[in-house]
Amino acid sequence: MPSSEISNFYKLKQADRLKAVREFANLDDNETQVIGSLAGLKMDTADRMIENVIGVMPVPLGIATNFLVNGKDYLVPMAIEEASVVAAASNAAKMARKLGGFRTSNSGPVMIGQIQTVGVADPHRARNEILANREILLAKANDQDPKLVSVGGGAKDIEVRVIDTSRGKMVITHLIVDCKDAMGANAVNTMAEAIAPMIEKITRGKVFLRIISNLAVKRLVRSTAVFEKETIGGKEVVDSIIDAFAFADADPFRCATHNKGIMNGVSAVALATGQDTRALESGAHAYAAFAGRYRSLTTYEEDENGNLVGTIEMPFAVGLIGGASAVHPVAKASVKILGVKSAIELAEVMASVGLAQNFAALRALATEGIQKGHMKLHARNVAASAGASGELVDIVAQRMVEERKIRFDRAQELIKELQTRRS
Repeated sequence: MPSSEISNFYKLKQADRLKAVREFANLDDNETQVIGSLAGLKMDTADRMIENVIGVMPVPLGIATNFLVNGKDYLVPMAIEEASVVAAASNAAKMARKLGGFRTSNSGPVMIGQIQTVGVADPHRARNEILANREILLAKANDQDPKLVSVGGGAKDIEVRVIDTSRGKMVITHLIVDCKDAMGANAVNTMAEAIAPMIEKITRGKVFLRIISNLAVKRLVRSTAVFEKETIGGKEVVDSIIDAFAFADADPFRCATHNKGIMNGVSAVALATGQDTRALESGAHAYAAFAGRYRSLTTYEEDENGNLVGTIEMPFAVGLIGGASAVHPVAKASVKILGVKSAIELAEVMASVGLAQNFAALRALATEGIQKGHMKLHARNVAASAGASGELVDIVAQRMVEERKIRFDRAQELIKELQTRRS
């Protein structure tokens, strides 16, 4: 297996980067062409994916290098418009490699379908009656997807809650479904629809909503990495990162940005591989508040050797069957680049990227500040938006970085000045 630790990958020209990725992932000519061009999504395909299509919106697709997860090397496709994210993830993964990279665990690909019942005279008795009919309900649910059942998935359990709402007590039935390599929305929703009439009959109430929950507390993934003290800058940096984590974990104003940084990595991989980014985002932030207040999805602590230990735990409703991952040609090629064979493996890589992204942000904040590296990369965007092209982009960007004036108006001034000198 080739290594994802590619020296000076960022210094290569775009064509040479693509060549290296092609060799790593054994891409064919069509896959390489799809990734390397702006025609990755044909109009007829786009027109079938959503309604009222008028065009497509290309987003840069980058590759995060250096990722070692459970002893396996990965090149990680990331689709994102924000500068410094891919570079930060790659650098963090390189630091993590020193002591073995990322190690993961998971709770399985299990999703929850909710059936809402209202108007129940005796809700607690109704709860017990639903549970007493567990096997009949599960059999009915599994009749809806024999293929999923044939590979070991399907409805596995029933849970029932009685909740107080502004409209009175409601009986909420949870259908617990092992979705295997699918994200599961279609399967879970179909099963919930199928058992709704039975629940109405059992409870003598009225069922309204039958829908999957994106708070996927039974589909958790965890990743851990140990960052060597000397590699990341010494004990002072270790202490500063732990202090930064403690701040985020205690203060929702800071934590919102802290967790957003995690999702910079997670959502970029999700978009590249055709996942439901909105489901992942809502699930992550809901899980961060699941204990009663909004908290960090990561933790940081010091081990007995003074090294920094970072962990992450969050829900991952992702799949390799159905959805955009099976339709979008770039998404399919991105999955091939990753080389993942299951939805769980994909989620484990994504969790590791989220941890890497968060570590990189905290380390930057604890050392030179978040803006130095970010704005250096952002300067090229400012130069280009001000009208620079070709080699002028890098020249103008470098000047603005040196002056610490990364502004649109300053870029325009520099472009005019440089063009005047050349004329």
